[in-house]
Amino acid sequence: MKKFFFLFSILIMTSCNQESIKSYTFYYWRTHLSLNKTEKAALQKATSPYIYTRFFDIEKINGKFQPIAVITKDSTFETDKEIIPVIFIKNDVFYGITMEEINFLAENISTLIKKKQANLKFIEAREIQIDCDWTAGTNKEYFAFLGKLKEFSGKTITCTLRLHQVKNSKLSGIPPVQKVYLMCYATSSPLENTNRNSILDIPTLKNYLKNVDLYPLAMDIALPIYSWGIVTNHVGKHKLINAMSVKDLENVNFRKISETEVEIMKDGFYFGNFLNKGFTLKVEEISEQQLKEVKRFLDKKLPKYSTIYYQLDHRFIDQHQF
Repeated sequence: MKKFFFLFSILIMTSCNQESIKSYTFYYWRTHLSLNKTEKAALQKATSPYIYTRFFDIEKINGKFQPIAVITKDSTFETDKEIIPVIFIKNDVFYGITMEEINFLAENISTLIKKKQANLKFIEAREIQIDCDWTAGTNKEYFAFLGKLKEFSGKTITCTLRLHQVKNSKLSGIPPVQKVYLMCYATSSPLENTNRNSILDIPTLKNYLKNVDLYPLAMDIALPIYSWGIVTNHVGKHKLINAMSVKDLENVNFRKISETEVEIMKDGFYFGNFLNKGFTLKVEEISEQQLKEVKRFLDKKLPKYSTIYYQLDHRFIDQHQF
């Protein structure tokens, strides 16, 4: 009898451990698809069978809907993961849009996705993800578009979900999709004058997501692993330099202001940009401790979710353990 209870306890513990292990993968957000050794290894190790890959953006230019930054691919981009197309659409596309235009947009996006999948020899995915920062002023039009895209494509349609769309869900509305992907980053603008980390400020995130467990749709989580530098000039204007780390601030021409910020002491080219003496440079990056704290918070709110890290790039994945 004791042996039975021992084995039963082991089975329960094993089951609980398996349930607590959550699958993960990556977003791929570069226009030209390629993978180096580090990126291939990280993707192969990822436990989810998917990779979420931006195919193109949609903007309204001179009154016409235009796909821009459409992806290309080289021979290094090889994976056995299912490649889920992600389409970014600017919110202003949906201001004043007619039902006829919604139909046109949905049909043409569906067609272009299929063409790119065929040209790049991707197997047709079962899902299309739309990334749009919709608002209370565009939700009806955006939601109608999501419905029409499902009709034209015959695919499962999912979409991204931003923090303010959770906190203000009554105003923002609930999209007509099977699943949303919660973007747990961009907690503020990097162009604001603030001491907070604009990529991820955990008190801000917790405030926005205090009722996330009440959201009525299935949800997966997108977490940041990217970094950047914020340059501020003499008149307070800002510019971003992608993929910087605190180590990059070690330079004899920089005067240290804090652990993450320096003042430029000599005019020159730094990180591909000409920076003047007197400019300041602040690095924002994400620590393992920050990611763990977000996961602990979400584990209490959402017992079941997968994680997508933004984004698959050797400059970021080298800094993290997955």
